[in-house]
Amino acid sequence: IGSKFWEVICGEHGIQPTGHYDGDSDTLLDRINVYFTEGSGGRFVPRAVLLDLEPGTLDSIRASPYGEIFRPENFIFGQTGAGNNWAKGHYTDGAELIDLVMDTIRKEAEACDCLQGFQLAHSLGGGTGSGLGTLLMSKIREEYPDRIMCTFSVIPSSKVSDTVVEPYNATFSVHQLVEFANEVFCLDNEALYDICFKTLKLTAPAFGDLNHLISAVMSGITCSLRFPGQLNADLRKLAVNLVPFPRLHFFMVGFAPLTSRAAMNYRTLSVPELTHQMFEPKNMMCSANPSHGRYLTAAVLFRGKMATKEVDEEILNVQSKNSSYFVEWIPNHIIASICDVPPRSLKMSATFIGNSTAIQEMFKRVSEQFVGMFRRKAFVHWYTGEG
Repeated sequence: IGSKFWEVICGEHGIQPTGHYDGDSDTLLDRINVYFTEGSGGRFVPRAVLLDLEPGTLDSIRASPYGEIFRPENFIFGQTGAGNNWAKGHYTDGAELIDLVMDTIRKEAEACDCLQGFQLAHSLGGGTGSGLGTLLMSKIREEYPDRIMCTFSVIPSSKVSDTVVEPYNATFSVHQLVEFANEVFCLDNEALYDICFKTLKLTAPAFGDLNHLISAVMSGITCSLRFPGQLNADLRKLAVNLVPFPRLHFFMVGFAPLTSRAAMNYRTLSVPELTHQMFEPKNMMCSANPSHGRYLTAAVLFRGKMATKEVDEEILNVQSKNSSYFVEWIPNHIIASICDVPPRSLKMSATFIGNSTAIQEMFKRVSEQFVGMFRRKAFVHWYTGEG
């Protein structure tokens, strides 16, 4: 996911796989230092640390077209793999690596002028993403207590499952996420597959397609950090506006326009159209249905050339029509932000972040699976064996 995200960002900023800039307008370079440091010879290097407990995945990133852009010493990997075991990632194997990782992160953080926070992309099903990911969060929290910690977490789903012990790993992680993160964007393979099948009309979606959807959302959420716009929202503003109570920071995300490539030419994109599509349950990237709950708050991030007035009217419109879906005790639920630079292949797009009570469906699903397995003490010895 991380490498896909960097591909999209490099594309939007006009940076070639060698790290050299090749764009046509100054707005692309204006705030490029948010995600890149400038190396020698005008070469841009992502501020990223890539981390895994086995060498395989990182080797494949290194061999990919954009593999050469990352700083070599920021690839950190163990040799054994976590074997889908949360305890291995969190207590035994992960703990050996963590000091090295924190050193690398310190170096990156010291190169920043004004550090706003950290973004972490991980899955909660396996051992590394969940165990080591949460360990890393708690360490970063200790060292940078006042910085924003924002995670893109792929929650395991019943239909698309790699291993049996996913519910265990996810349950352990959620506890840590509640404690240490400021914003958690929940993604879900099941929902992403549904979007690929039903909306994008793909016959056999691969992980590449899923990662592409995720990177569209990640790019949308971070665009106002990277480009000048009429109304900007940064990580901290989002956190302030979206989290009414500190522990309720699990968001659903959606993206518009999602249309199949064949139908692309038959639809015009307008602000009302995007807004309508964005609030549709089937555009949500985690399998919880927002119409079963209420929105506490929501954020709408538009990209492209459009009038602020139009956006404001549209949002008032949504609030007045669907007032039953919003809670009464928060006055203006929806914050909007507009960014002038659209994504690469579109004229305008919109990203949706909602803090909805329906997210509990997702946790219920995981906890039912957890209880079902734990009642029979299935696979528990893997975890107790690691302590």
